[in-house]
Amino acid sequence: MKAVVFHEHGGPEKLRYEDRPDPKITKSEVLVRVKACALNHLDIWIRQGVPGYSLALPHISGCDVAGVVEEVGGEVANLTVGERIYISPGLSCWQCKWCRSGRDNLCQSFKILGAQVDGGYAELVKVSGGDAIPMPASLTFEQAAAFPLVSLTAWHMLLTLGELRPGETVLVMGAGSGVGSIAIQIARLVGARVITTVGTDDKIPKARALGADDVINHAKGDIPQRIKELTGGAGVDLVIEHIGPEVWEACIRSMAKGGRLVTCGATTGAEATMNLRYLFTRHLTIKGSYMGTRADLAQVAELIGQGKLKPVVDRAFPLKEARAAQEYLLSRKAFGKLVLSVP
Repeated sequence: MKAVVFHEHGGPEKLRYEDRPDPKITKSEVLVRVKACALNHLDIWIRQGVPGYSLALPHISGCDVAGVVEEVGGEVANLTVGERIYISPGLSCWQCKWCRSGRDNLCQSFKILGAQVDGGYAELVKVSGGDAIPMPASLTFEQAAAFPLVSLTAWHMLLTLGELRPGETVLVMGAGSGVGSIAIQIARLVGARVITTVGTDDKIPKARALGADDVINHAKGDIPQRIKELTGGAGVDLVIEHIGPEVWEACIRSMAKGGRLVTCGATTGAEATMNLRYLFTRHLTIKGSYMGTRADLAQVAELIGQGKLKPVVDRAFPLKEARAAQEYLLSRKAFGKLVLSVP
């Protein structure tokens, strides 16, 4: 098969389009012919090298895959050859206490497709039969690849951990990101007031089209000051943050008394500082979020299948142009997801 791999950690130039052996499945696995694979910032971090992620080189990235079942292991009863599926990006054991309690993203052996194991920057990928899920019939392969990781992440942040309620005000950082573009829609569906941020004026109408009530261009204005103006000085009830130290202080200062902040990313770095007195005197809550559960994925997938939420795809690149796709992701010009299309 053809695949995009890196043999050593480093910049985008380390990505190589080359021949790799076809994956061999076990009785409990399925082989999937990849039709589309969405990019995530995790792909960048894995390629650069991240402490805590142990992987064998050469490595194939790609967390979000949609495709067609090519081969089915003898113990897999829920899928047939030719079926259109997407793959759950979170891979759990389903045996430990966390999995049995429904908190499978805390699984003691939790892995992410394309991170600790080879992923979808390839013509073929193998996964457990339980991790290949029938696609909503209304979606294209590109749309089906674009939603899983960011949608379950946004759902987990907003509802499972953030406990967003109708009538509350939420600040979603980065409307043009994958998480931001779906979080705006989920929050709007809940009945919350949505304020979001963008880096350029051309993204403002796109954010409003997704359901944002107010949009702040963070390159031109002070976020906490604008939040104060928009909320009559109160601040927001919930902040969805995935950028890191570049915006951390602004996010904290935008929170209402008793407000909550949920963070899932560190695109601009891993270290942030804050005033602890400000934290406890204002009764603020900060939670960390990593992916989401299979139940989160099932709920958001149902709404996407019904058309109540829509994956946002900026553009698609051929598989062999994965380097160009990653470079475009790093440019921050995209609004929504970037996808690799596989012939």
